[in-house]
Amino acid sequence: MKNEEAIKGIKYIRAKKRVEKIKGFYVHLIVYVIVNIFLSGIIIFGLMNDGDSFEEVLQNFGVYSTWVFWGIGVFFHWLGVFGFNIVGKDWENRKLKEIMEEQERNAKF
Repeated sequence: MKNEEAIKGIKYIRAKKRVEKIKGFYVHLIVYVIVNIFLSGIIIFGLMNDGDSFEEVLQNFGVYSTWVFWGIGVFFHWLGVFGFNIVGKDWENRKLKEIMEEQERNAKF
């Protein structure tokens, strides 16, 4: 009974950490979109005030640079949260049970 409660507690903690990671990704994504819209607007406005046409402004890489480079970071954040798991769920569960059994054996002595 005690072991089942411990497993449930560990599963709850793991689920809570997972939810925090997902929430962190979505916050990162929202900040990415809002900040980049703001920066792109400032850059477009500034270039158009300097006499560039709207077509010339859209061809300027400066308008897209933060989207591209920060987007690479957002992609890797997504990969870390939702991407593939190298060791797999089965390995995690086996290792978790193994460590808990080892701790239980050590506690008896």
